[in-house]
Order: sequence, then C-alpha cells, then structure tokens
Amino acid sequence: MQQLELPLASPTQGLKQPFKKVILIELWCAEPVFFASRELSDTYYTEGVIGNYALAYALGWARSPYRLRGKATGKPTYISDLTPLAGDCYILPAWSAKGKVSYRFERFNGLSDSYWFAMTNNRVATARQDLPLKRTGKKPNTYRPSNFPQTGRLRLIERGNRFHTLVFGERELPEYIRVGKFMSKVRVTILDEFNLVTMPVSNYESKVLLNSADLTKETNLLSFDLIAIPPVSLLRNLRFQGKAWQIGDFIVPANLGFLGGRRRDG
Repeated sequence: MQQLELPLASPTQGLKQPFKKVILIELWCAEPVFFASRELSDTYYTEGVIGNYALAYALGWARSPYRLRGKATGKPTYISDLTPLAGDCYILPAWSAKGKVSYRFERFNGLSDSYWFAMTNNRVATARQDLPLKRTGKKPNTYRPSNFPQTGRLRLIERGNRFHTLVFGERELPEYIRVGKFMSKVRVTILDEFNLVTMPVSNYESKVLLNSADLTKETNLLSFDLIAIPPVSLLRNLRFQGKAWQIGDFIVPANLGFLGGRRRDG
C-alpha cells in the first residue's frame, strides 16, 4: 500500500465544534485479521493496531471501488473519500484492549502443482502457450516478473483479540464489520458513552492511538512513539501542547478530523 503524505491543514476549518457524542466501542475479532503493515523478505507482518482509515471504510462511512483500474491504479483516494466526513464523524485508530496482541502465522503457496510453470505478469503460467509474446531478456526463459508474491508467510492478528477505540459523531454503528485485506469479520460492541469537554491550551499526555495526518497545525507535538505503517504513521504516548478534548478518562488533541479537518475547497 502506498504511503500517504499530507500537509497539515488549518486547525478548525470545516469542523463543527465540538462533537456532541463520543462512544467507546470494542472490536472483537471473530476471524484472523491481516494487513500488510510490514514486509520483511517473504514474510508479511500485521501490526497490532487497526487504522482509523480502514475502520472508516469498514463502517461504511467512506466508499471506494474494490479494484482500481487505469490511471487510478496505485493512487490512494483517501482525500476524496474521507474529506466529506470532516466535522460529521470521526474514529480513532483502535488499540489492544489488553495492551498485548496475540498473533498467528500462516504460510501461503500460490504456485502450480503442474510439471512445468513459469512466473508471468501477475500470474503463474502452467503451459508454454500461456507465456507473453515479449520477453524481458535475451534468454528463452526470461519473462516479465509477477507483481504479486506466490509464496510466503503471513502474521495475522489472531481471532479473539479485542480492540478499543473512540467514535465521534451521531453515526449508527453496525453489529459486525469486515476489516483488512481478507475482509475478516469483526464484532462491534458499544461499551460506554461520554460527553466531550474542551480543555484550554496547556501541556497534555494522550494514551490513545492517534493518526499523524489527522492532527491540526495548532497541536504542538512534544514527544511520542511512532508506529510507521501505511498509509499513515500512528502516534502513541503523545505529549503535546495545545487545546485538548477530555472524553471520560481519555485526553486527545482538540479538533481531530480526517486529514486534519480538510475540506475540498480548503
């Protein structure tokens, strides 16, 4: 997945101040969940978090075609998909409810069992007549490489893991959602509901996960732990200076919104 790099937007542009309703929800993994967070050799690792952009799509707040074709291939559409949500709803990246995530490893093998096969463009050819007409080298057995891995290992979030996150806004939540590259089933449970209290400019510490592209320019970052995953890096244990929102026992930077509260006209 391509890394998304965005400039931070103006602090309050397009936002309704503040959200009236904030809900604490639990996400229970009914099936193993996979994201290609990191790729090391032939192993594809899922980080122990669930990104808020993935949750926005899973909840049906944003829509995107399953397959991108033509010029749209390889170009993220987060700005056009998520910008209309600014000020209407928001969700934080989900963190482990127990502070520790359990994983499982699986091996995949997409190679053919036939006597002869060759790697071609995006697939495995099992007959010589299936090979492309144009070779990339002078040798008779040099063909265009496949863009997808044919063998390897996956580290998935094991079924039964529980994650927590905060939902801002008046959106109705489904009982189940589908998450990740394998569209794994995840149950959504409402745990609590809070009022949002705006805090004055000061130094604060936030224990929740935060999306680095969703912070406003007004928030001065002092220190944090970085989780470098696509499409946007996440922040943990953030110490910041600026206005804050208090939601129960949680503290987050004020004016959070998808892509920093960006609008199409801004």
